[in-house]
Amino acid sequence: MAILIFLILHWYLSLFGQTFYLHRYAAHKMFTMNKFWEKFFYIFAWVTQGSSYLNARAYAILHRMHHAYSDTEKDPHTPHSFKDAFAMMMHTKVIYNDVLNKRVVVDEKFDRNFPEYPAIDKIADSWYTRIAFGVAYTAFYVAFATHWWMYLFLPIHFLIGPIHGAIVNWAGHKYGYRNFESGDKSKNTLFWDILMMGELFQNNHHHAGARPNFAAKWYEIDPTYPIILFLDKIRVIKLVR
Repeated sequence: MAILIFLILHWYLSLFGQTFYLHRYAAHKMFTMNKFWEKFFYIFAWVTQGSSYLNARAYAILHRMHHAYSDTEKDPHTPHSFKDAFAMMMHTKVIYNDVLNKRVVVDEKFDRNFPEYPAIDKIADSWYTRIAFGVAYTAFYVAFATHWWMYLFLPIHFLIGPIHGAIVNWAGHKYGYRNFESGDKSKNTLFWDILMMGELFQNNHHHAGARPNFAAKWYEIDPTYPIILFLDKIRVIKLVR
């Protein structure tokens, strides 16, 4: 039971950091927040991603490129250019590292207006830190796993950030239904996107990229949106209306 609870908590806390902060804030600026909360959620995204930490600047740039070049040769992670999700992930990793380490020239329209905290990144992006998180996950399993097969969940903890991204970018552009003609192959994979906190409403999102609610029809539910409304109500964030 402890392993299952830990897996579920890690899955959703990490996913929230990615969809709320990296995606809707860093990449799209759907809402604003003061410097205290910006740094707080920056650290939150790091701690919950742990060994698979994703840098906000690199994430924002790649995601903006994805919207601008969706399902074309310039898209950093369209599933329609690869035979499987693993090949797509490896291609995305190469582009991500090139952007992260500034080995490529990025179009100015993508390379601006995102949170940057180099002092935090120096720690978060260190291999010492990544390995320390991996050791911590493993130690938890050693302490609480009751069957050998539970250890098969460990790779999910090690790579949770890229796994979330691979599910969204692969499934969200291959499987499901479309509400809108968006000029690409984006799809809504789930009617109630509880598994990915709204991220698999890709067709809705590509149709209206600045809209904080990824659900569009009455039967669709974006679980992240009520949290955004709550944080706006208590003035942690301010929605861009």
